[in-house]
Amino acid sequence: MANAKKIMTFDADINSIYKVITDYASYPEYMDGVSGLDILESDDNGARAKYHLNLIKKFSYILKMKHNAPNGLSWEFESGDIFKVNSGSWELKDLGNGKTEVTYNIEVEAKVFAPKMIVNKLVEVNLPTMMKAVEKRAQSLL
Repeated sequence: MANAKKIMTFDADINSIYKVITDYASYPEYMDGVSGLDILESDDNGARAKYHLNLIKKFSYILKMKHNAPNGLSWEFESGDIFKVNSGSWELKDLGNGKTEVTYNIEVEAKVFAPKMIVNKLVEVNLPTMMKAVEKRAQSLL
């Protein structure tokens, strides 16, 4: 099982960041590796979405997200090609003056043996890039 946690301070307000991370349909526009996303269900409390990724290999999976406006969201794995476990969260803390502490947590486990290189790319390598993309997208809303 692979786990990762990253904490960063974003130069964007908490509401803008929350809006970006819950706008699942827009992920393919700015998140590297997300080739498509289908919203299966959505309301104020959460969503179910099917993610289509192309990272070393093409695969898809369904996550069930639980919203906690404006302090973040969490997700649990429902089904998919490659994962047995995929859970995590975005935690947002308003620091004032348009700054937000952002904590991203993820835990993944593949269904079958996956080379460590693939798991590391999914969890560790893309994490800082993805977080910077979210920050940039939130700043564009200001």
